[in-house]
Amino acid sequence: MIVRFIHIPLQASTPQSSKHTTKTHFKPLQNHPSITSKNGVLTATGPPPPPLLTTDSGLLFREKILYLKALKVNPTKALQKNPDFRSTSLRSLKSVENCLSSMGIRRPEFGRIFDMYPQLLTCDPYADLYPVFDFLLNDVGLHFFNIRKSILRCPRLLICSVEDQLRPTLWFLRKLGFVGPNRITAQTTMLLVSSVKGTLMPKLDYLMGLGFEYDDVVNMVLRSPGLLTFSIENNFKPKVDYFLNEMKGDLGDLKRFPQYFSYSLEGKIMRRHRLLVDNGLSVPLWEMLMVSDGEFTARLIEARLRLGDKML
Repeated sequence: MIVRFIHIPLQASTPQSSKHTTKTHFKPLQNHPSITSKNGVLTATGPPPPPLLTTDSGLLFREKILYLKALKVNPTKALQKNPDFRSTSLRSLKSVENCLSSMGIRRPEFGRIFDMYPQLLTCDPYADLYPVFDFLLNDVGLHFFNIRKSILRCPRLLICSVEDQLRPTLWFLRKLGFVGPNRITAQTTMLLVSSVKGTLMPKLDYLMGLGFEYDDVVNMVLRSPGLLTFSIENNFKPKVDYFLNEMKGDLGDLKRFPQYFSYSLEGKIMRRHRLLVDNGLSVPLWEMLMVSDGEFTARLIEARLRLGDKML
C-alpha cells in the first residue's frame, strides 16, 4: 500500500508568494492517526503498516557495540553485567557521556568508569547522576574543578544513593571531626561510599579495642583518613600482630604515626625492620618508613659506618 503525505491547509487562502509558503512537516505514523489542526497530515484509513524495527543483531546494535569499543569498554563484560544495554538506544548512551563530560570528565576516562560499573551505561542522568554532582558541589562543598578528581579516585560515588548512602555518611564523618581544616575533600570523598554501621564504626571499634582512647582514634583517622578504608582482617590485624610481636613496638608509636597502616607489610615494613635488626640498628617508626628506598639504604650504610668507627 502506498501512503502519500498531503498537506491540508488549515483555512482557505489566496495564493501567496513562496516567501510565506507553509512548510510540510513529516511525522511518523501513529497507531491511531487522525487529521487535526495540530498536525495537518492526511493519513490512510485502515491498519497502519508495521513499523521498521532494527533487532539487536542489526545495524543499531552494532553501532552500540562500536560505541563501547570507542570508549575502551569491554562489550562482553558490559552485556553480562548490564543486560539492559541491549534495549537502550544509542542516544540514551550518549546522554550519559554528555552528562559526565559536562562535569569535566574526559572521554578517554570513560572506559575505566564504565568497565567498573557498567550499570551507568543505562542510567538516567537526571535521576541518577546530576543529584550526585549536586551533592558533591553543594553539600560537600567541592569546587567544580575537583569533581573530576573526586570521581576518578572513586567512581563508585556515581552509583550511590544520595539520600540512603552519601548524605548519612557525610553527617557521620562531620560529627567525627571531618570539618574545617579536616573537611572532606576530593582526596577523601571515597569515605562517603562506606557504610556507617557496616564499615566505619567497626573499624573505630577495632582501634579502640587495641587500647586507644576514643579521642586518640579520632585524631588518628583525621591525620590518616585512609585508616577508614583499610580492611580489619587483611590490614589492621596482620600489621598490628607484626608490630607488637616482632617489632616489640609500643601503641604510642602507632598513635603518633597512624600512617604505619598505609605501608605494605611484606614489601616495606618487614623488609626494612629486618635490615635494621640484622645491622643492630633502631630508628623511629616514621623514619623507618617515610624515606625512599634509596635514602633508606644510604642511611643504613651511613649508620653501619658510624657503628664500625665506634667499634674501632
